[in-house]
Amino acid sequence: MLKHLHIQNYALISHLDIDFGSGFSVLTGETGAGKSIILGALSLVLGARADSKAITDGEDKCIIEAEFDEGIIRRELYANGKSRSFVDDSVVTLQELKVLANKLIDIHSQHANLLIENADFQLEVVDAIAQNAAILATYSAQYERYMVACEELAKLQALAKKSQQDADYIQYRFKLLDEANLEIGELEDLEQEQYQLSHAEDIKTALQTAVEALSGEQGSAIDALRTCRLEEAAMDLQERIDSARIELQDIAEEAEHKLNHIEMDPARLSWVEERMDTLNGLLHKFSAESIDELIKMRDELAEQVNRLDSFDFDIEQAQKRVAEEKATLIKEATRLTESRKSVVPQICETLVEGLKRLGVAHAKVEIPVLATEDFTPRGCDEVQILFAANLNQSLRNVSEVASGGEISRLMLCVKALIASTKGLPTIIFDEIDTGVSGDIATQMAAIMKEMATHRQIIAITHLPQIAALGQTHYKVYKADTQTRTETHISRLTDEERVTEIASMLSGKNVTESAQKTAKELLCYH
Repeated sequence: MLKHLHIQNYALISHLDIDFGSGFSVLTGETGAGKSIILGALSLVLGARADSKAITDGEDKCIIEAEFDEGIIRRELYANGKSRSFVDDSVVTLQELKVLANKLIDIHSQHANLLIENADFQLEVVDAIAQNAAILATYSAQYERYMVACEELAKLQALAKKSQQDADYIQYRFKLLDEANLEIGELEDLEQEQYQLSHAEDIKTALQTAVEALSGEQGSAIDALRTCRLEEAAMDLQERIDSARIELQDIAEEAEHKLNHIEMDPARLSWVEERMDTLNGLLHKFSAESIDELIKMRDELAEQVNRLDSFDFDIEQAQKRVAEEKATLIKEATRLTESRKSVVPQICETLVEGLKRLGVAHAKVEIPVLATEDFTPRGCDEVQILFAANLNQSLRNVSEVASGGEISRLMLCVKALIASTKGLPTIIFDEIDTGVSGDIATQMAAIMKEMATHRQIIAITHLPQIAALGQTHYKVYKADTQTRTETHISRLTDEERVTEIASMLSGKNVTESAQKTAKELLCYH
């Protein structure tokens, strides 16, 4: 319940504090007095979009604070366009504020009457009466699983289609690399072998010269070192000479070994060069820097080729999952549909009774629950409130046949019906009485007062019949100071209520007759 509202530096309000009680309260005041300003300030503290232009001229910020049974909400709006929100002095985001506000209060303006023509709102009405939140939550979770499964299947099918289009090219490239029998470091080995084969004669000559110089029969270096003997005083040099001789002997033996194994092999040279041409051609074709890179490409292509073969299986599994999720979704959607259909007769009966009470004597209401073409986040149903106000009038969409006054009455009946199940602590009606008068206005007030038995109802009204039925009466008015015009609100005494209701009946020049009627209205109620 809204217990207190504080407004500071908002539009024409420099400072305002007002306490609200339980039950049925009414707000009245002349057009332009500032009722919409107060409602706008309250909307701001409940998470409405902020506009720095709403700050009173010359002030740096405005503050709106609403105290509920559950806590205190405060919104601060600054001239630079920024705003901050607080719940019990803890900073909260605007989204968090909106979520909390939706559980505390419902503001129904005359513009909200247009909601009755909205298909989503009509479905929400049915769901509210069906109290199927748990069923809807289960369905919504299953709907998400089904959509994920469908998305995964679609991705696989798209990949399979693209891969199939590329399949020949992929397999062609893989075949080129696979049949090449690539080996790590192969090109480097071939380049070395090619050099040796193409320079075999020169290498043999050089090796022969080296062998002769090191160990030949005619004055070889090794023989010379073998006969070289130094005195005791140069034994360190002798050791180095012996070591050099041993090393040269080893070199000579290895050179002779290589000399004996180098052959002139034109066929092998031709094969090596052809193999090198093949490998270099692959490097160029695949824009690779090395054989190692080609091998990596080959392995990646092999995976793609294998994947081509596995797509059918993966798609089959994905299709099975979609079918399973869809089957479960159909069960949950059926439960949801049944919950809706079960309350439709009750809704129609209650609305017709309420409309008859509000003067629509021949009202007829039907709410068919029709299947949608596909699953939606809220099920497989669409509902449409069909309405007829007169005898022999065919049922049609409420937006096509209902007048403004009839829509106001129907919307009040809908709100009363929802309020009985939704459990909102506070509902504010902002001139919901548009287009009605007389006894119908009295009946609307009676319905709002009945709603106030279990919750706080605040009605902003221009009708004396509704104002008279309020348990608490507030008047919004403007007053001029030396520098500005300001909006105020005050709680009326019993005597002040008579004057206010009389002025609502007859205008500024209150007549005795209007005062008498005002007293009768107040006494009657």
